Amino acid sequence: MAKNPYTILGVKKTATDKEIQKAYRALAKKLHPDVNPGDKKSAERFKEISAAYTLLSDKNLRAQYDSGQVDASGQQQNPFAGGFQGTRGAGGQEFHDMGDLFSSLFGMQMGAAGPGAQRTGHPFTRTRNRAQKGADIRYQLEINLPEAVRGVVKHIKLANGKSLKITIPEGTKDDDVLRLRGKGESGQFGGPNGDAKITIKTKSHKYLKRDGNNLRLDLPITLKEAVLGAKIHVPTPNGKVSVNIAKGSSSGKILRLKGKGVKGGDLLVRLMIQLPDKISDELRDCVDADPNMQAKNPRDKIIL
Repeated sequence: MAKNPYTILGVKKTATDKEIQKAYRALAKKLHPDVNPGDKKSAERFKEISAAYTLLSDKNLRAQYDSGQVDASGQQQNPFAGGFQGTRGAGGQEFHDMGDLFSSLFGMQMGAAGPGAQRTGHPFTRTRNRAQKGADIRYQLEINLPEAVRGVVKHIKLANGKSLKITIPEGTKDDDVLRLRGKGESGQFGGPNGDAKITIKTKSHKYLKRDGNNLRLDLPITLKEAVLGAKIHVPTPNGKVSVNIAKGSSSGKILRLKGKGVKGGDLLVRLMIQLPDKISDELRDCVDADPNMQAKNPRDKIIL
């Protein structure tokens, strides 16, 4: 008699589809014949969990099993007939082989690993294996904005234990997804591996923001640099550049650095005058004595 599929997968009868899938994937990862070559016990257990998952992953068949209409092998319970006499599928198609019945119901097969379309033995029925692609694995990677602008190489470790070296290209945007083919879960029955899908998230920066292919940088300057002018070094994602600050520059003035943005975009530098933490008596007297400091009201054109 076939074992209880819930017991085989180690889940409760009330388990959700997601919980059943999670339990199966965890067991399949440990018992897959590719992981345990030559281990007959693991191969038999893999057949069992595959059969159990195939039954429970089909809502209609699971409901029939729960109500006692079919047994754990998917065979109809019929006290008035001796053995399996065949059952009808959708459209009146008749099945006399449980392998054909499972093939019609699931579009997939159970059994030990092997090349696609090869018939193998099964504890419940004869089935035909089909190559199945492995599941994709998703991973979220957080990088800072300058790294996204210039590109960077990162090393990550996926949930399946695989360590990957990822080259993030120049100009990568927030929520871009990098697909690494064949780096996901292992395929079954000779099928290809799944992919690793890496979603890029960029951390916000205190001074730097992205605007399309342009970058906007809030650049603090001293009161002396603003009043007297100066030649200063401005940090950019690709190194420092020299910039001349004109005499009498005000906060909010924007300097455009051509080609210093993303992929040929510009870097827009907004000057932000930063006063000393402590105002000296000399500075206070100088400002108070200078008539230009009170020459006009800087807010007289604001109308709300």
